[in-house]
Amino acid sequence: MKKSAIIAMTAMLMSAAVPAFAQQDAQQKELCQIAAKNCLNKADILQKKVKKLNAEIKKGSTKYSAEDLKMLEQKLQDAQDQLDKMEGKK
Repeated sequence: MKKSAIIAMTAMLMSAAVPAFAQQDAQQKELCQIAAKNCLNKADILQKKVKKLNAEIKKGSTKYSAEDLKMLEQKLQDAQDQLDKMEGKK
């Protein structure tokens, strides 16, 4: 009899804890979705930055000095490295 009562009480306590776990999972899922969206937005921004830098570098010495071109190439390399890390390439 005691064994049955203990099993019944344990089952009641476990059923009360399940909604708390479900709420935590929902919150974690929402945070994960927000993080993923932010990651995609950042990746889009980096891709646009890479395209702009490539376009500026293509203008070459007609518009920029050699020092400016080196600076642009360094910025391009930094942006490309960040993008590669986000995409898991490095």
